[in-house]
Amino acid sequence: MDNVKLLKDWAEFLVKISNVCQPIIIAGGGNIARHYINHARSSGADESTLDELGIEISRLNAKLLIYALKNKAYSHPPATLQEVRHAVDDGLIVVAGGLHPGQSTNGTAALIAEKVKAEQFLNATDVDGVYDMDPNKFKKAKKFRRIELKNLKNMLVHEDSVAGGYDLMDIVALKIIERSKIKTRILKASPKIIEKAIKGGNLGTEIIIPSK
Repeated sequence: MDNVKLLKDWAEFLVKISNVCQPIIIAGGGNIARHYINHARSSGADESTLDELGIEISRLNAKLLIYALKNKAYSHPPATLQEVRHAVDDGLIVVAGGLHPGQSTNGTAALIAEKVKAEQFLNATDVDGVYDMDPNKFKKAKKFRRIELKNLKNMLVHEDSVAGGYDLMDIVALKIIERSKIKTRILKASPKIIEKAIKGGNLGTEIIIPSK
C-alpha cells in the first residue's frame, strides 16, 4: 500500500461498510514482503525465517490501514486467533496480518473466518474470479461464475494451472472452508465490487461447498 490515496479510499470504504457489517481484513505482505524475502533467501535464511519475515511485513501493512482508519479500528493487528476473537467482540473494524509461519494469507483468512463464524469470506485478489487458466497470460481464459470446491482443489494441485500462475486460494484454505461450510467468493480487490458482494451481489466466482 504505497499509494496514499488508495489507502485513504480503502479506509473510507471500510468505515462506510461497517454500518452494514463488521469487516475483518487480513493484509498480505505484497511486493514489499517479496522484496525482503528474496534478499533474505539469497543471504541463506531458512524458509521458516522467511515466513516470519513475511508475517512482519504483513503486520506493518495492517498497521498502515489501522492508522488510516483511526478510532474506527482495533488498535493493533491481532497476533493470535484468540486475540482476533477478542478484537471482534470490541465491535471495531479488525485488521490483521499473518499469524503463523507456514500459513498463507488465504489460509490465515480462512482460519479467522472460521474462528469468528463469519457470514461470508471474500477473497479479494488481482483478478475478478477463477478462470480455467491464468487470465494475465492467456486472453482466451474463461471465467467461472461458480465452481465446485473439489474442482478448484484439482486445479490447485497441478503445477501448470492456478498454483503456478495467479494467487487465488491454497489447499489449506479450501480445507478450512470445506469443513466449516463458510460461504466463499473470489473477486477483484475493489471497494465497489466488494460492497456489492457484501450486499448480496453475484460477483466474482462463488465456491460451491458440498453439504456433506
